[in-house]
Amino acid sequence: MSNKKMLFIFNPYSGKGQIKNNLVSILDTFIKAKYQINVHVTQEKGEATRIVRERAQDVDYVVCSGGDGTLHEVVNGVMSLPSEERPSIGYIPTGTTNDYGKSLKIPKDMKKAALMMAKCPSYLTDIGQFNDQYFTYVAGFGIFTAVSYTTPQDAKNMLGHPAYIIEGMKSLADIEPCHVKVISDEYSEEGDYLIGLVTNSISVSGSKLVPGKGAILDDGIFEVMLVKNPENPLAMPQVLMEFLQDNPENNSYVIRFKTSHIKFEVDKKIDWVLDGEFGGHLAEVDIQVKQKALAITRKN
Repeated sequence: MSNKKMLFIFNPYSGKGQIKNNLVSILDTFIKAKYQINVHVTQEKGEATRIVRERAQDVDYVVCSGGDGTLHEVVNGVMSLPSEERPSIGYIPTGTTNDYGKSLKIPKDMKKAALMMAKCPSYLTDIGQFNDQYFTYVAGFGIFTAVSYTTPQDAKNMLGHPAYIIEGMKSLADIEPCHVKVISDEYSEEGDYLIGLVTNSISVSGSKLVPGKGAILDDGIFEVMLVKNPENPLAMPQVLMEFLQDNPENNSYVIRFKTSHIKFEVDKKIDWVLDGEFGGHLAEVDIQVKQKALAITRKN
């Protein structure tokens, strides 16, 4: 009899509820890998964080299945535990875009993903601290960043990634720049910004925004992208071109740099998104990289 204990948490509604057709196979894979499994089916927002806090200290491995928001809740639950008591984390993506799953190189096929969770090792991975919360791959403000949590779930399930694009296009019709003071060792400036992103991922909302081969998940550094608001509205096409192009160099309106610590201050509170979920309505944000804070199953 194996002594390996697993807590398996899944969101039954994520990604058209596709886990319903794969659940038996997933559990069978874990049992054959000699895990004793405790299963929890989430019913409401924030539940995964609570369950992890209550049960994770008694297991060796926490595996979750759902969208990036489900993983976000699990990570926040595990990070609330003392570092020596944090179990490893596994992830079987079933969401619409699964940005972080791509960075972890997890197969889209759920059965193959389960097999990877059962057999592949875990590696220490960077986690972002956002005031008193945590995030895995993105913290951001401005247009497009709210798309993940404002896009209706029915639209996500029906249309997939195009649903995010449609919602993003709606945002362009009502652009309100944010006046922000950015403070870091690498870049400090006060101005009007359309978008601010702090990322540790290949893509955000299904679109590749990190230049080159993407982020290194354990280097203690996150990538920052800031998009300035043009004084002349006629410059907006250039802004969009610079935003979407795979160019690591700074342009007229898009600023890119890497940092381990950054602060944002605003006179008027603004909305933030964390891992595709609403992160708060805040005037001051302090983001720090917690290097190699969690062991996450991934391909290195």
